[in-house]
Amino acid sequence: MPSDPLVAQHVLEFPGGYTRTTGPVIGRFLTELRARRIVGVRTAEGRVLVPPLEYDPETGEPVTGEYTEVGPAGTVKTWAWVEQPLDSHPLDRPFAWALIELDGADTALLHAVAADNAKAMAAGMRVWPVWSDRPTGHITDISHFAPEVTKIVSNVRAEYRLQAGGALRTFLEGVERGVLLAGRCERCAKVYVPYRLNCPECGQSLGDTFEVPDTGTITTFAINNLPDPRAPEVPFVSAYILLDTTDIPMIALIGDVPAHEVRQGMRVKAVWVPESERTASMANIRWFAPTGEPDVELS
Repeated sequence: MPSDPLVAQHVLEFPGGYTRTTGPVIGRFLTELRARRIVGVRTAEGRVLVPPLEYDPETGEPVTGEYTEVGPAGTVKTWAWVEQPLDSHPLDRPFAWALIELDGADTALLHAVAADNAKAMAAGMRVWPVWSDRPTGHITDISHFAPEVTKIVSNVRAEYRLQAGGALRTFLEGVERGVLLAGRCERCAKVYVPYRLNCPECGQSLGDTFEVPDTGTITTFAINNLPDPRAPEVPFVSAYILLDTTDIPMIALIGDVPAHEVRQGMRVKAVWVPESERTASMANIRWFAPTGEPDVELS
């Protein structure tokens, strides 16, 4: 493909690099960077300029020559996200250019901030410098700034064994046989399932266990859209079911019915796994399914 005759390519290059003197103010700033310190210079009006300048940009007057250490932490004033860094950029991964007002300074320093993503950047966030391994007296002696540590992630894993107590063991042994065991309070006559030793309302001991029906009425329910290995499908319904002849509902899955058709007052019955598969576990009841009976009006 022929080249465009109206386009001429030129190269401007200084062999060995372009060299200039820093002067006493910038030279002091770069020397301090080599020692991993950040300094500013004070103006006649008491403002601290970082990076330091030889003249006050507001008044044009020479600075005082009084240097003061600032930072090293600072606050992001404004920023711009760089999604695709160039070869000449200080970081080889997405980062932000930010104006950072270091603690003790009155002007902002432009530098790179290494954040996880653009959403992690915000005006007002606190950042700290990350120094290069081999400082040479250059602005790149600060490799970049990093957000202040405000949270840590710790891996947590606990192993424990839960042993069923007397009342729960009795109830689960009944479930293994395919029956639901309840207890009646000897004082207030309320019937509770699963079976427990004491009445949760008055504290009275419950009497001997007895079987209650595995049919009941949905008192309230929730439609769940996150997968659960116990559920028949997604979305699925978990519901509080008031078993017949009892006074407190128990929670269970609802199946064999579309989630949007489940309603309060619906009559349901337990769907048990085959007898050969049963263990001392509530997994013996797959879920409760509609009986087809008329709904119950809840008070």
